[in-house]
Amino acid sequence: MDSSRQPVVAPLALVPVAHRWNAVVWVLCGLLPPALAVVDEPAGTKYPTYVLLAALTFAYAAVAMFPGRPLLRPAAYLTVLAAGLGAVSYAMGSGAALFIVSLPHFWIYASGPVAALSFSGAGAALTVLGTIAGREPHSALLSGNVLFTVIGYVAGAGVGLLVQRVAEQGDARARRLADELVDTQRELAEAHRMQGAAHERERMAREIHDTLAQGFASIVVLAEAARAGLESEPARAAQQLTSIEQTARENLAEARILVGAGPAPGGVVQGSVAGTLRRTLDRFAEDTGTAVDAELPDDVECDQQTRIALLRCTQESLANVRKHAAASTVIAVLTRTAYGIELELTDDGRGFDVGAARGFGLDGMRRRLAELGGELSVTSSLGDGTRILVSLPASHDHDHDDRDRQEIS
Repeated sequence: MDSSRQPVVAPLALVPVAHRWNAVVWVLCGLLPPALAVVDEPAGTKYPTYVLLAALTFAYAAVAMFPGRPLLRPAAYLTVLAAGLGAVSYAMGSGAALFIVSLPHFWIYASGPVAALSFSGAGAALTVLGTIAGREPHSALLSGNVLFTVIGYVAGAGVGLLVQRVAEQGDARARRLADELVDTQRELAEAHRMQGAAHERERMAREIHDTLAQGFASIVVLAEAARAGLESEPARAAQQLTSIEQTARENLAEARILVGAGPAPGGVVQGSVAGTLRRTLDRFAEDTGTAVDAELPDDVECDQQTRIALLRCTQESLANVRKHAAASTVIAVLTRTAYGIELELTDDGRGFDVGAARGFGLDGMRRRLAELGGELSVTSSLGDGTRILVSLPASHDHDHDDRDRQEIS
């Protein structure tokens, strides 16, 4: 079976519910009473009435049961309906009730208000003519059938015009709401685009700060130290120049990754988080001469995003120690807890006022951790060093971006 084929919809399923109820009312209150009324009438009245009612039924079915492709055009049906009303009135000598019950058809199937008034007016006139034909005109004109036919036409015209006006107002309101919805959706899409662009700018700024900016700051510090020690400590200066070269290469690789020109993502990073942090701490100790005491158990495991966050927080903390703390010792402790992973970084430097601190580094760390459901706690005071506590849940289901999928060395 071809799954691409559209499901077949029954013709009656396309008929509006209101039209179905109108059909039921028309049959029960319009066609059935005349059929019952002529049961005991002579054959000359009974059978022509049955034939006319059957013809009206088939004509209505031809236009109502196939709304998409009617067997009889609506205008043709209304013509048949008006003529049939007149013929039934002539056969029975009355037809006001059938005409009144049939009035909704003129408004449902007419092309507009003018056409509805014209067809219903023709139906009313033919009903009156059928009622008075072959009878004494004066008494027939004053009969209740003629009076109710005229009243029904006038009332039907008024109700039809009122409903038409309400429908037009409803359509206009719907169009206005649709236009407002389109405008709102457009504004929302623009807001989302701008928000996405802002988030992307923030992400790029954070990545640049955590990688390139820190790398360049390290290069500057190492270059100044190497220049100062060229004559007094040539071996130390050579080591610092090697560190400058290595840092510059790493920055170049980071830049290529950020602009999308780096190597393809390599999937899950190999190795433990402890090894990654240990290499970073050893490099810091080598470049600065600061003593590093690290407790980094190798059995602590985490997903790649957690590892990235821990590394970036470590790099930012060490950069602050290098630039501001003047510390002699840095202590790093990695711990697996019941809720996830904690990384504590402590230095014995000059400390700072946490409440007055302003800078991109700490805010960037907080945002990065918040995206993963983690928290950053900073404890420090002037002269008492600084304690950074990073807390992260065990794993995350967030999407990995290209930067987070690179292998960290």
